[in-house]
Amino acid sequence: MRRRPIVSPHIRIRHPKHFVVGEGSIVDDFCYFSTRVQIGRYCHVASSCSVAGGVDRLFVLGDFSSVSSGAKIWCTSDDFVHDLVTIVPVEFGSIKGHTITGDVVVERLTAVGANTVIMPNNHIPEGTVVGALSFVPPKFPFAPWTVYAGIPIRKICRRDRASVLQQLAVFERVSRGRRPQRAIA
Repeated sequence: MRRRPIVSPHIRIRHPKHFVVGEGSIVDDFCYFSTRVQIGRYCHVASSCSVAGGVDRLFVLGDFSSVSSGAKIWCTSDDFVHDLVTIVPVEFGSIKGHTITGDVVVERLTAVGANTVIMPNNHIPEGTVVGALSFVPPKFPFAPWTVYAGIPIRKICRRDRASVLQQLAVFERVSRGRRPQRAIA
């Protein structure tokens, strides 16, 4: 059975024609999106998240992933040292010279914890988790199937890949109409 995505009517989408939400996914109240967005299947974007960066940038959330409440994901940011920190009208051209910019791609089976900040130009590989209240600088070198957290962000431990993939297999079996097998204790 296909499940329609649930997208709250209480969110703000700057570029609706570039906002794609996959089967079974949920986007909760009070989220803000000002970049191109591709949310995969069976994902959850919890309340009060912001994903910003403009129409020339892309945020991808892979299948079976989540972004917890209050997370801020930036695909573009001002350079607070070298540039004017304000909105510059289009007719002034691009007078800023040091903008920090780049797509943020979060692969499948990942999670971003509550109130985490992710800066531009990051690729979070499959199975990776970023714990709550973390700060991810631009171009952070993540390893797949690893848990990270903190300010500054650091590796905490390996994630149990076998367990997660086993749970995914059960989900996929059930979603195709087959009964789940009993867990062996």
